[in-house]
Amino acid sequence: MNEHEFPTRSENTGTRARLKTRKRVGAGLYVACLVAAGGLGGGVAASMWNTAAQASGTAQTTEYTPVIVNNPDSVSAVTAAAQKASPSVVTISASSGTSGGTGSGIILDTSGHVLTNTHVVTLDGQAANAVIEVRTSDGSVYPGTIVGTDPLSDLAIVQITAPGLVAATLGDSGKVNVGDAAIAIGAPLGLSGTVTDGIVSAANRTIDTASSATSALQNGASTAAQDTISINVIQTDAAINPGNSGGPLVNANGEVIGVNVAIASAGSTSSSSTQSGNIGVGFSIPINDAKRVAQEIISTGTATHGQLGVSVRDKASGTSSEFSAGAEAAAVTPGSAADKAGLKAGDVITGLGGRSVSDASELTAATREQAAGATVKVTYVRDGQEQSTDVTLGAATAG
Repeated sequence: MNEHEFPTRSENTGTRARLKTRKRVGAGLYVACLVAAGGLGGGVAASMWNTAAQASGTAQTTEYTPVIVNNPDSVSAVTAAAQKASPSVVTISASSGTSGGTGSGIILDTSGHVLTNTHVVTLDGQAANAVIEVRTSDGSVYPGTIVGTDPLSDLAIVQITAPGLVAATLGDSGKVNVGDAAIAIGAPLGLSGTVTDGIVSAANRTIDTASSATSALQNGASTAAQDTISINVIQTDAAINPGNSGGPLVNANGEVIGVNVAIASAGSTSSSSTQSGNIGVGFSIPINDAKRVAQEIISTGTATHGQLGVSVRDKASGTSSEFSAGAEAAAVTPGSAADKAGLKAGDVITGLGGRSVSDASELTAATREQAAGATVKVTYVRDGQEQSTDVTLGAATAG
């Protein structure tokens, strides 16, 4: 992947995702691992410092259970929200050879476009052309076609042909507040129709995760790309587990505010037979960001992302500080968007497109959530003086 924005790191954890913290913080207590597709021969297990193990196996059997209300006269806000959103939630099965897994998805329209994660339909990047089946909330199963994947955002679109589809109501993730109700719906561990609730724990978090892009086929089999991506997410304590990937995080009105993508898990030893579960720290891609990507994939089969064209590193706030205060440009690519806007090596970027930037990962995430060709305001510090300039972003690639 040609990523000028990605910071250079000395360690390579090999984990599916991790919190944006330095290695010494937490002393290995936490590792953020993707809410994986669920059935990869027992799934994906990872420790903070060990490469995640993946083993091939048959797809796990999923259990179908609709969301049921036994007493309509006594329901909670969570019940009402789940009842509204659940007809738009599907369970997705992906299989390739002897490998398989399950995840969740969100019906976007009556044409059968379903939003999910790239790592669900590519089996964490191991399969470029997985066989897809989709089970709707009434228990019916339909073959699915992958319309397109976008590894830079870990989003994908699958399409099915089915009668009576109910499109999800999309909310406005830009209006989400910390403390708002957050309800996750999906098929954790293959258990369809599972509903969990909590709150929005943080509205603007950045996490790093391994890309689920697949490489070119070699000898009839694809291999997973190893690059990392940085994405902005909503953090929630609603229980999210493997198999919730691609499913919705909804608000108290049953409106989708996020696409569940990752969890933070207590560190464990690398194993192909165990999989970490929820500890109350889950992550969802904001629906406002997901909506743009989904619309582009539906229209063209691919999505675009901004490219700034700088190599950056975290700018420490002090001589020996563990805190950073922006992304310092180590080099500016000649002819890039940054170069054309007048940015120079040594500039410390502190904001892009209305998002604050405190380190290199946040700059990457802020840039990538913009479409290629978008013009954004970049705030930076040069020679101790804060300045700003408009930058027309280039196009990032996932290769």
